[in-house]
Amino acid sequence: MQTRPDSAETCITARAAVVRAPKPAYGVRVTAPATVAERFNDAITHRDIDGLATLMSDDHRFIDTEGGTVSGKQACLAAWRGFFESFPDYRNVFTSFSTRGEVVVIVGRSECSEPALAGPALWTATIVGDQVAEWHVHDDTPETRKHLGLPAN
Repeated sequence: MQTRPDSAETCITARAAVVRAPKPAYGVRVTAPATVAERFNDAITHRDIDGLATLMSDDHRFIDTEGGTVSGKQACLAAWRGFFESFPDYRNVFTSFSTRGEVVVIVGRSECSEPALAGPALWTATIVGDQVAEWHVHDDTPETRKHLGLPAN
């Protein structure tokens, strides 16, 4: 059974509250950091440049396993476009997440027909608000696991 508001004023007040809900300011977290990292990875898996753009901060930084860095949203988007063209079957499979403040530590593996890109990997995602400020890919080594506070394999 549906109930009705006690008065028209109650109904108007409820609607006004919804309409006036403020948009979160930059850096304000609405979504859990691990969820943001998972959405970012989904955009990678689906080669979704628009999704990546939405989830990247303007000062986004990508760091590969060799320490190579690409800085800035536009430069990172261009790098992802080239990567997707070269490796259309690339994807990451995450097996676990842990969050330490704004940093999400991720364990999993990459899958790709290019053997150099396939295998166990670790990632860290620095989340500011609901955006990824840094996406860092790490080799899954005992040293890296220790550095990231992960148990040994």
